[in-house]
Amino acid sequence: MKESLEKAREELKRIDHLVYVTLKYTRTVDVLFSIIQRMVSSYEFAVDSLLKHAVKKNLIESVPEIPLLKAQKAKEVFNQKIIHKNIDRYLLFRKLLRTDFKRQNEYRRHVTMSTVVDEQNIEINIDNITEMYHSIKKFIDFIHILINEND
Repeated sequence: MKESLEKAREELKRIDHLVYVTLKYTRTVDVLFSIIQRMVSSYEFAVDSLLKHAVKKNLIESVPEIPLLKAQKAKEVFNQKIIHKNIDRYLLFRKLLRTDFKRQNEYRRHVTMSTVVDEQNIEINIDNITEMYHSIKKFIDFIHILINEND
């Protein structure tokens, strides 16, 4: 449980470096894609941590093996808005990684990764990826508090 949360925090450190150092100097869609991959990984560790906590508290019997089922189970067990919002973003990111995307304004301040997911146009740029980073950081902190206050 805490090991998974620690792995999520390690991924956050890597995301922080990608957002504030690598992206600042390279400004490519490949870096945006790499950040999203790291975010997906961090979300996976966070969801694992939540579900292991639920098993420990006897809210569920076992943790599912498939990532999609893990996300659905976490949404069922935990009814907090922050958890639902972040798990929805996690599922969106998983879909986004499997799509073909367009590159716009590479090597410039307004570098943008554009794609369509579930008939919705998605544009990832420096500003919104930074907001998403802060959001996932708050989510990991929330999980840390949730797990530690209930021990």
